[in-house]
Amino acid sequence: QLQASGGGLVQAGGSLRLSCTASGRPLSNYAVGWFRQAPGKEREWLVSIRWSGGGTYYAGSVKGRFTVSRNVAANTVYLQMNSLKPEDTAVYYCAITRTIVSNMHNPHAYDYWGQGTLVTVSS
Repeated sequence: QLQASGGGLVQAGGSLRLSCTASGRPLSNYAVGWFRQAPGKEREWLVSIRWSGGGTYYAGSVKGRFTVSRNVAANTVYLQMNSLKPEDTAVYYCAITRTIVSNMHNPHAYDYWGQGTLVTVSS
């Protein structure tokens, strides 16, 4: 089970940190990805992190503003989001996959999803 949390309302230029905690499943063979979906839009891949080794892979749209990290002891992945813009408003999801790096952007490659947490950025 994946539990995403940390969403909320923030002003443009502000920051939020999202958390994704896994329970009942070791993540050693997985990568954890963050996606978002705005109303009327397709689900967009943001970043993935390999649990073993911590390798990270970012979408160009968020590189430099968003940072992913993990706490192995807490079985938790974080998404630090800075310089938020109104267009970052969306439901943010975490998910896990065993796929290869070149396919990490593909939501269909992910096996399990968290329930989503809403981020609203006001102008």
